[in-house]
Amino acid sequence: MSRIGKKPVDFGANIEVSTNGDVITFKTAKNSVDLDTKGNVDFSVEGNILTFGVKSEAKEHRAFWGTYRALAQNIVTGLTTGYAKALEINGVGYRAAVKGKVLNLQLGFSHDINYDLPEGLEASVEKNVITLKSHDKQLVGQVAAEIRSFRPPEPYKGKGVKYVEEHIIRKAGKTAAK
Repeated sequence: MSRIGKKPVDFGANIEVSTNGDVITFKTAKNSVDLDTKGNVDFSVEGNILTFGVKSEAKEHRAFWGTYRALAQNIVTGLTTGYAKALEINGVGYRAAVKGKVLNLQLGFSHDINYDLPEGLEASVEKNVITLKSHDKQLVGQVAAEIRSFRPPEPYKGKGVKYVEEHIIRKAGKTAAK
């Protein structure tokens, strides 16, 4: 029995949920998100509650039960409050700027990095902190990881792009000869 799968998803009054076969559609005034269960779970909508059930006792179906419930909860949370990640840029001459739907990064290379922001993602830059916001949890995490991969923080001086809550373990540099 899945502890996660047993919990109902309460989507509130401001989200409209409709079903069409194996697809669950979550709608607000601004956004619409589809969750395709691919026939792996049973689900039912009663009032403002969405519940999931096991399709069969097969191992795959029991595994999908909790997974699709968690995905549905992430969609509801994203549509109500949204998701955000903050990245910090450390280094002399390292800068970031948002120009329309393009994030311009200067990270010590001989060229600028122009990262096209995907649809549904907002980015803002204040001093050396890049903030990414969206209703899609997976999109925010993926874009943050891609931006961090352009110049990951190095262990000696900590220069690079890191998550704000990330702690970089520093290594000792060379010691002077006696």
